[in-house]
Amino acid sequence: MLHLYTDSSPNGFKVTIALEELSLPYSLHHVRIDEGDHQQPDFLALNPHGRIPVLTDSDTGVVLFESAAILLYLSERTGKLLPQNARARWEAIKWLQFHASSVGPLLGQRVYFELFANAPIAEAIDRYRNLTQEMFAVLDRLLANRPYLAGEDYSIADIAHFGWMHIAQIVHFDFSQYRHLSEWYARIGARAAVQKGITLPAPATGA
Repeated sequence: MLHLYTDSSPNGFKVTIALEELSLPYSLHHVRIDEGDHQQPDFLALNPHGRIPVLTDSDTGVVLFESAAILLYLSERTGKLLPQNARARWEAIKWLQFHASSVGPLLGQRVYFELFANAPIAEAIDRYRNLTQEMFAVLDRLLANRPYLAGEDYSIADIAHFGWMHIAQIVHFDFSQYRHLSEWYARIGARAAVQKGITLPAPATGA
């Protein structure tokens, strides 16, 4: 049995979307970060860094944190959401890693400096606005010639990117000028599993 420990966040939504896409049975445990659940001993035993999401598989004994690792595990477990063709498979993994190393961290820093910092720091705000706009442009150019990040196949790369792009929309980080990226976002967002996944364990409400 799969157990998912998560909260309403971009990283959490990646995994709820994937589980819904794969129609896998799982038990959902709401880790309420605002209430400090992520710092409780039972959760820290699963992830000593105190971050969501965490996935445990009681059938295999596997315990995973880091959303990219969880997405790869679910794909390997089911044989789905990664292309079978080797070139396309590595294309998906490459863009999954791009998300993990660039997209998520950059948008996370922009959210912090624009919305949560105690005092505005103009240099930091400008830096992360510029870096995220550059990242939007990279994705827009890629999607000008393919429907999904890996090519013709919808994959965990798309799911990973959608989690943070969904939050970007909610907090009004506008990327509408990037037509191909915006069309991709609408295409992914129309999927039934995505629409359900972004409501679990509760919808994001903005900052």
